[in-house]
Amino acid sequence: MKKILAMAAAAVLAAGASAYAANPFSDVSTSDWAYQAVSDLSDQGIVEGYPDGTFKGQTNITRYEMAQITARLMAKEDQYNAEQRATIDKLAAEYADELDSLGVRVSNLEKKVGNISWSGDARMRFQDLGEDDDVYKARIRLNMTAQVNDQVKVIGRFKTEANLKDDSDAKTTMDRLHVLWQPSDRFSFDMGRTDLFLGQTGYLYDDRFEGLIAKYKADRWGAEIGYGREWKQSTEASDMLGDGSTRETFYVQANGQLGDRVHLNAFYQNFADGWGDNFDKDGKVTSHKYVSGDKGVSLYGVGARIDLGGQFFIDGDFIQNTADTVITDGTNAQHIDKPTMWVAGLNYGKEDLKKPGTFWAGVHYVDAEPGAYIGASTLDITNILDDSVYSGANFWVAEIDYALAKNISLDGYYYFGGDYDDGSDFDDMYGIELNYKF
Repeated sequence: MKKILAMAAAAVLAAGASAYAANPFSDVSTSDWAYQAVSDLSDQGIVEGYPDGTFKGQTNITRYEMAQITARLMAKEDQYNAEQRATIDKLAAEYADELDSLGVRVSNLEKKVGNISWSGDARMRFQDLGEDDDVYKARIRLNMTAQVNDQVKVIGRFKTEANLKDDSDAKTTMDRLHVLWQPSDRFSFDMGRTDLFLGQTGYLYDDRFEGLIAKYKADRWGAEIGYGREWKQSTEASDMLGDGSTRETFYVQANGQLGDRVHLNAFYQNFADGWGDNFDKDGKVTSHKYVSGDKGVSLYGVGARIDLGGQFFIDGDFIQNTADTVITDGTNAQHIDKPTMWVAGLNYGKEDLKKPGTFWAGVHYVDAEPGAYIGASTLDITNILDDSVYSGANFWVAEIDYALAKNISLDGYYYFGGDYDDGSDFDDMYGIELNYKF
């Protein structure tokens, strides 16, 4: 497509946005049919010429140049009518990859109806959890974002998951529903049923949080503070905290960067008052399965990621429950002095769903004592640690995420080489899944 034709088309979009402009280019004369369009677009800052002052309208326009024009139109979108905005949205979808390279955030498959946008993902999963326990599941999630004004968004997510092996009925729920207020580029406030990621690796907690989260983001560091309730905790955490849906929690978390290669994380989390001492002086259980001190349960964690160069990096977390903990199997009681959990791993690469063939692979070692793990982690290691509620476990996790095609990821993981502290059997586990983004 000739550049001069593209400018004429863009001028139709921007019609009425500026007044008559002076001739900006030496090779565009006042007698040229596209003179007014090119002049207006130049005056608005939508098109630029070459350093020698020429426009070169007869050359073919590149996709990158067209993406630059589209980005500048998008920046002025509020000046246009509904029909013009719809055309700009189509341009944004067509040149999404080039816009992304320019730092302009736009989904290339985003569907818009008025001020509401839709996106989503789907997953097919198979898991072998050991002891002849296989899982076949399908899931689809639809994300809705409603733009209230320049600072406020309402965000929701519908989720449907079906168990294909047991032929159980699929249920659709809205597992995310929150209001995001961003009064500036650095501050944001998120209220409702939203996301929470604790630690550097996400092995401690990476799931839903119901409450209020305030965040501040600077150039090389950020901080957040939240109050509310966590969802989908492990069996161990439910025993430790009581009903996870009603136990309130408060947390603070900070992230920072040292130089170009070192990324740090630290957090502190406190749950509401604990259950008190529900065992006698001889350690015999009187009522509850899991009890802690009457000052509640507090966790803290520190983590880091260090880039080694050549796409290699290491990461890890250390988490500790600051209370002396008592855990029981219903008959006997076991005292654990400030239980800990730590994770360390070596990683390579970075998966980019826009670039088929890219991948990320990692191997991590996990060592967890009862009372230090909350649950609902990135790799759902609840499957292992729930079996070790009364003993603790250590094991290896190998993972790979591969961009099979554009917006399609083939992911696999394998748990192996593990031991339970009480000597019970540890069955190797693995899973494989296809993930789709749209």
